[in-house]
Amino acid sequence: MDIEIPHNLGREEVRRRLAENSHRIGDNIPGGMAQVDTSWPSENRMAMAISAMGQSLTGHIDVEDDKVVFHMILPPALGFLSPIVEGAIRDQGERLLEPPKD
Repeated sequence: MDIEIPHNLGREEVRRRLAENSHRIGDNIPGGMAQVDTSWPSENRMAMAISAMGQSLTGHIDVEDDKVVFHMILPPALGFLSPIVEGAIRDQGERLLEPPKD
């Protein structure tokens, strides 16, 4: 599943905001018990592993000049949730690009 979110912030600013807001990725996952691990395997890619309610999602975010692209791999058991997951990623992705709150 690929979800694109446009931006006009520049790559450096997007990387900074993603790094500073990555702790918020699990905020919209039901149950409040999500484990989210992130890493930066390259300058413009943030890898993610999310575990919640006995399920795991993996993927990454690619930072491009004018958009970020979320690449998520859903386990087959969650395939029917694709529209819900896509909506949540789109909503949360836009929040991750907001300026960090002081």
